[in-house]
Amino acid sequence: MVQKKIKTIVWSKNAAGQYYEILEFLEKKAPEALPIVGNALLNTIDDLTAQYNNHPSDRFKKNNDGTYKAAVVYSYRISYQVTDSTVNILRIRHTSREPLNY
Repeated sequence: MVQKKIKTIVWSKNAAGQYYEILEFLEKKAPEALPIVGNALLNTIDDLTAQYNNHPSDRFKKNNDGTYKAAVVYSYRISYQVTDSTVNILRIRHTSREPLNY
């Protein structure tokens, strides 16, 4: 099966806020990790235009129709949804936090 080409990545307000909260936390607690983790998250998200199908289905999504997936980078879980031409970044949470079903 040929993988469709995703043209756009769209961040939800929630995911964007969580990303900046992660950066603020790292700046205070582990400033040496800030550029490493921050860039790794962004690079993984950028790669989703071509690699969106390389990650497993999001097991915390209720009634997942297969379009909801998750990637883990440095213990941060990026939840996203794939549509015809868009990857929607839904949230970014540390894996040690209690998982939320949504």
